[in-house]
Amino acid sequence: MDARLILAALLWLWLPSAALGFDHQAWDALLRKHVVVLQGGSASQLRYAGIAAERAALRAYLDSLSRIQESEFEAWSREEQMAFLVNAYNAFTVEKILTRYPDIRSIWDFGKLFGNPFKDEFFVLLGARRSLDWIEHEKLRKVYREPRIHYAVNCAAVGCPMLREEVYTAARLEAQLEEQARRFLSDRSRNRLRERQLEVSRIFDWFKQDFEPREKYFARYADVLAAEPGQQELVRKGQAPLRFLDYDWSLNDARP
Repeated sequence: MDARLILAALLWLWLPSAALGFDHQAWDALLRKHVVVLQGGSASQLRYAGIAAERAALRAYLDSLSRIQESEFEAWSREEQMAFLVNAYNAFTVEKILTRYPDIRSIWDFGKLFGNPFKDEFFVLLGARRSLDWIEHEKLRKVYREPRIHYAVNCAAVGCPMLREEVYTAARLEAQLEEQARRFLSDRSRNRLRERQLEVSRIFDWFKQDFEPREKYFARYADVLAAEPGQQELVRKGQAPLRFLDYDWSLNDARP
């Protein structure tokens, strides 16, 4: 074998884990097995009972997330960091639900004031106790300023953008985020043009600042928000007043 090839192989074997990124294969296997894609790909449910039966695998993955230190994380690319955080958010959310499953109908069953599931620091990440809100608001939204993360993190609710049926990866992150955006915006139960009014998810109200100017943001997706050319033109020109739909917080459970 060429000496340069031998040297390259040895260097690869000795590369620090930070340079190689993070292996999400265990979470990917669970998602591919237990996520049920619905409505032509615009929504999904999760077989929580199936995940519960493989909880040891989930917990092993969560433990591997918790072992990553901030110094390792900071050595990764922007895309690797974002993929790590989104996958962590989704996996820890599922674990939170499983602590009460099957006796749970909504993530808010944990409480809104006391026991708030999004503010509860129930896991370790990057060397400290963290919450789901910390991942979403202190890291993903504040640091990366990418509005499409709202389509990637899943809050275990029917009204939330779908839980993707695979993990997010650095190499495919841009394509995955864009597909998630188009999937969610094409779901007529949550986003639609009706009677010249653009009815959209309350996500676009709660996180208004992430999508401003909203008229221009929706114009980019006129082809998925409306079916007819005339309706699409209304969206492109920002001439459709916004109305925010009620959010369905019921659990996204694919029960038998």
